[in-house]
Amino acid sequence: MLNRQPLFPHVIELNHAAGHRFGCSVYLIYDDEQWLLIDIGFEDAVDEIVELIRQLDFPLSKCVTLIATHADADHVQGLARAKQRIKTTATGHPLAAKPLAEGDRIKTFAEIQSQGIDLAMPPVELDRLVEDGDTIEVGGLELEVWYTPGHTDSQLAFRLGNLLFSGDNMYRDGCVGAIDAHHGSNIPDFIASLRRIRESDVEWLLPSHGPVFRKDNDQLDSTIARLESYLSMADFGTCATSWPLMDEWDEELLKGKMPT
Repeated sequence: MLNRQPLFPHVIELNHAAGHRFGCSVYLIYDDEQWLLIDIGFEDAVDEIVELIRQLDFPLSKCVTLIATHADADHVQGLARAKQRIKTTATGHPLAAKPLAEGDRIKTFAEIQSQGIDLAMPPVELDRLVEDGDTIEVGGLELEVWYTPGHTDSQLAFRLGNLLFSGDNMYRDGCVGAIDAHHGSNIPDFIASLRRIRESDVEWLLPSHGPVFRKDNDQLDSTIARLESYLSMADFGTCATSWPLMDEWDEELLKGKMPT
């Protein structure tokens, strides 16, 4: 058996418990014998995760559910296998349900031809759909569901006291989850989600990638300002809401202005 090393009371991160990185952050939340997971990662990590849970002395039969923070493959490719191995349910946002049930390789980022990404995406049914303000119980604990779209249209975060399991909203270096129209990114929504986090009284952010970190409002302000600049940048294509350069060019064309 392995000694449990909680990052916070009732919270174990399984990459940390394993002593090496096998994928996205996988948070095990527990109270008494009951437990749940936030995200599972890639399919080839499932067997290691299940064995790690056993070694930490958590009965598989006491799993409340497996939560998908959103429908990206690096978070949920292993969800179907994990449901089968652990014999439990899966939980996520309604907008994640269809791409997961259909194994949609484009929406889930399992297939990106230009980058040579070509992953299987086993279809999986969500058994419970949750919305903003819902709660998920594990033992005597309650996770409060936050709907925080922006990175994807199905992105969820979960509050437990002064902790926020913040998904791909922001990482310790101030970066955010990939912005891409193919999987439902929306920059105004992203900004609103980050503002919600900034204005909250949570103290710690537990992201889906990388280390846990203290919430820093100055850092959040900087990240929000950067995303606000993306609203009018061609760099972000259909995710941008305007491109001022085109307005300038319209005026120059009308005036017959030549290059200077």
